[in-house]
Amino acid sequence: MKQRVLFLCTGNSCRSQMAEGLLKHLSKDQFNVFNAGLEPSVVNPNAVKVMKEIGIDISYFVSKDVSQFIEQPFDFVITVCDNANEHCPYFPGEVKRIHWSFQDPATVTGTEEKVLAVFRKVRNQIKEKIKLLTMEIKS
Repeated sequence: MKQRVLFLCTGNSCRSQMAEGLLKHLSKDQFNVFNAGLEPSVVNPNAVKVMKEIGIDISYFVSKDVSQFIEQPFDFVITVCDNANEHCPYFPGEVKRIHWSFQDPATVTGTEEKVLAVFRKVRNQIKEKIKLLTMEIKS
């Protein structure tokens, strides 16, 4: 049975979306992966764009409210922003809670290149954390 992982952030528009796509891609689908937000909005087009640059398509992902996952069992609940960490709801069972604090790329303003540079930086930081996590789980 595959382990279940939920990535949680506030708006569910960037970081948790990229995290789901990266974990699915890097683990070759050995996990059941989900993402949600405390105050879901829409998937940010820049997140889709920078993921596509590394061959991962998240264009079909949608923003979801964490309330639809509350009663579901998870092996890992990973918060990817401080607000989600502070307001993370209770999940039943033996859940390993992990917190990763990433900058919110959706709040960056400036030229398109400046904004995309921050999205790429956050994407790469998430990728490194996921690589470490999967190595830890396998050992």
